[in-house]
Amino acid sequence: MGLFRLLARITIGLLFVGHGTQKLFGWFGGSGPEGTGQFFEQVGLRPGRWHAVASGAAEAGGGALFALGAATPAAAAAISGSMITAIKTVHWEKGVWSSGGGYEYNLVLLAAVLGLTENGPGDWSVDAAFGRNRWGAGWALAALGAGAAGSAAVLAATKRAAEEQEEEVVVEQPAAEAEPVSAPS
Repeated sequence: MGLFRLLARITIGLLFVGHGTQKLFGWFGGSGPEGTGQFFEQVGLRPGRWHAVASGAAEAGGGALFALGAATPAAAAAISGSMITAIKTVHWEKGVWSSGGGYEYNLVLLAAVLGLTENGPGDWSVDAAFGRNRWGAGWALAALGAGAAGSAAVLAATKRAAEEQEEEVVVEQPAAEAEPVSAPS
């Protein structure tokens, strides 16, 4: 029947919905787009508010689809992109273990999402209602690839925005006017 696949899918999906709505609306103790945007600015994701809304939408939307077992590879791609970006921007330099702020938890979520994508959302899902209760390794790899490509695109756009902002900051300073020097008497 796939009872535990259903429980895993719903648990992971709904936690992503919660995480996304923290960013989008400030629900569940979140900072909303303004506070999350400020944090994103600090880790180099500029403009921060825009990235907060995009990340929140990917997590909430991807999480909802994942919980329902609907368009599972697309849901996994959205979730994967968000997790890969979090690993690259926040957790990578802190090492593996989450006790030190590392990427352990994000990696476990990626593995769980991709494992459930490969094996399918199960009989109790929207996908199964449309005749697709198993997706396979190819679809899971495609979801991972799409998530990685999305993350790379976000980080490349952020880098370009930062470079443009630096160019705008470099403003020619007018030469200081020299004061007239009087001849010694």
